Amino acid sequence: MDKQELANLIFPNVTKTIEEYEKMYPERNLGENARVTRFAPSPTGFMHIGHMLTLVIDYVLAKKSNGVFYLRNEDTDTSRTVKGAVEYIRSVLKQYDMNPDEYEYRDTNETKGIYAPYIQSERKEIYQAFIKHLILEGKAYPCFLTQEEMDVIREGQARDKRRIGIYGRYAKYRDLPTKEAIEKIKKGEAYTIRLKSSGDFTHKFKFNDLANGEMELPENDIDIPIMKSKDGLPTYHFAHLVDDHLMRTTHVVRGQEWISSIPVHYELFKTFGFKMPKYIHIPLILKKDGDTIRKISKRLDPEARMSYYEEKGYPYLAVIEAIMTIANSNYEAWRENHPDALFTEFEFSPKKMSSSGALFDLDKLDNISKNYISRLTKEEVYLETAEWAKKYDSEFATILEKYKDYSMAIYNIEREQKKPRKDYTYYSEIKDKTWYMYPEYFISATPDFLEYAIEEVKTILTKYKDIYNEKDTQEEWFQRIKELCDALNYASDRKAYKENPTLYKGSVVDVTNILRIALTTLTTTPDLYSIMQILGKEQIFARFDKVIAK
Repeated sequence: MDKQELANLIFPNVTKTIEEYEKMYPERNLGENARVTRFAPSPTGFMHIGHMLTLVIDYVLAKKSNGVFYLRNEDTDTSRTVKGAVEYIRSVLKQYDMNPDEYEYRDTNETKGIYAPYIQSERKEIYQAFIKHLILEGKAYPCFLTQEEMDVIREGQARDKRRIGIYGRYAKYRDLPTKEAIEKIKKGEAYTIRLKSSGDFTHKFKFNDLANGEMELPENDIDIPIMKSKDGLPTYHFAHLVDDHLMRTTHVVRGQEWISSIPVHYELFKTFGFKMPKYIHIPLILKKDGDTIRKISKRLDPEARMSYYEEKGYPYLAVIEAIMTIANSNYEAWRENHPDALFTEFEFSPKKMSSSGALFDLDKLDNISKNYISRLTKEEVYLETAEWAKKYDSEFATILEKYKDYSMAIYNIEREQKKPRKDYTYYSEIKDKTWYMYPEYFISATPDFLEYAIEEVKTILTKYKDIYNEKDTQEEWFQRIKELCDALNYASDRKAYKENPTLYKGSVVDVTNILRIALTTLTTTPDLYSIMQILGKEQIFARFDKVIAK
């Protein structure tokens, strides 16, 4: 009877039992092998590459098995919540086209899924019903240790090289008579609800992790806090138990740093008699730094932040492809055999993850991205570049809007062929690779003709203007250049020049180089004939005249 009074005193407004919540959130009616996964980052910071690895695996597991992928907002740590983090998480999901099947968006008042709320701060009463159940069962208790007392305990444990936590003789209020606990609460003394652990640290239990195999771990014997005193919200560990159970999560994907929490979660599920989800503890993401390999750092490495890839303008599918190559060692071979398949068709295997760490290589991502962009149509390149520019380069966005068809012609140079050019690594690079094609940018350019004599440059440009015909085919265009070479004593045959260089001023390479520099300021560009066809006679002559005049 005293336990009933204590439970009612702590939770006077909690009327539902855990049995009622079991009925409210029934087992999912899915196929036998369907997986239910959740992406549940805390809004205490912005998304990083580790989140992305988790997200991709969660998504693939659910989609490949015709299961459910849902988004959960784990916002119980209100003191560390970062403004805008929730909205950014959603924007990343949308950008990468990995939208959840179930979710709750507070700002738009939109909810999809019968296992709502999907925001932990809105599930307070549910958690409290489960904690109330534990108090009634004598498996949880109010702890009145002050912060100062706990600091003293931790300092002593550290000094004596003991495990840190409230257990054994340190659990001062574990066996406090219920009547005394009631009196303390009535007097207004602050308290935390702790689990009354039944574990024995000297005993071990077997746990099968899908990525790391079977492991033996010591039982938890720490009376962990399960509800904070200030706001009545649960701790992460307890909220994780309740939500994964009621939302019927089948697979939990998380970083290896959570392996140390397995004993706590194992005991919580065991305490309630709930079936645990299957766990996949993914490896740390590493990067090569000179001759060493180290853990990627949110502080030191810009590529650790997901915003880096957005700012650069990497295609979202290229980023996903790069993530998949570190998620499973056999993904690249699968992709070679299934070039047109969606990544969600891949059969992800936790056992094919690297246990020593996943090396994320930006060079590999760059190659994947170049290949991806090279296979896009000119329309797709234009639209993606324009979309990027609207957010990160408004001036370029205006130019792209002005020159839509012209820009697509530029992006189509050497594209529709068996081996398309791979000039572009990401969309932010396209301006740097094509700026000379736009009059607004070229107007301030000053071509540098390197070792070429300026009088010779003027002669070549002037004479070329006389023979240029914009209706020429590529073969006719090149034949005219060769004829100009012969007239000005430049070898039209590169082999002849190589055999007797002293007989000529230069070769056809020098003449085309001078034309290229005058039109672009560069010595290396995509196909010059295509560039000239796009620029048109008026722009070509204007650029030649500018050089001649100077």
